[in-house]
Amino acid sequence: MGLLLCLSASLGLADEASALQEAEPHSPCRPGSKLLARVELYFGAGGSRHAAAWRGFLAQVVTPRFPDGFTVLDGAGQWRGPRGVTREASHVLIVFYEPSARSDQALDAIRAAYKARFRQQSVLRVDSTACVAF
Repeated sequence: MGLLLCLSASLGLADEASALQEAEPHSPCRPGSKLLARVELYFGAGGSRHAAAWRGFLAQVVTPRFPDGFTVLDGAGQWRGPRGVTREASHVLIVFYEPSARSDQALDAIRAAYKARFRQQSVLRVDSTACVAF
């Protein structure tokens, strides 16, 4: 009889825990954080007059599409093209955002504008998610 009561109580607790898990799905983020999309765009930055043109591009093309903010890192990159290895300065644009069709279109527009304005073959896009707290 005691074993039957313990078994019954255990099953009741398991059902209750299962109901709580269904009602409150497990968040991958710690309390106070939320899951956002993260994108990194990698831009080639050749030329001696590039710095001023890059600042203009950020002001005219990127800021209007992501006015809440973004981060830019400068780096040195290399890639293999049809004529061998090319080394050039680079910029990495990092944006955290709520995923939406509008955001995706804005990112595609930034990439297309950069390729056209700076005569680049490509702008690398890397998508991920991250837990973010402000």
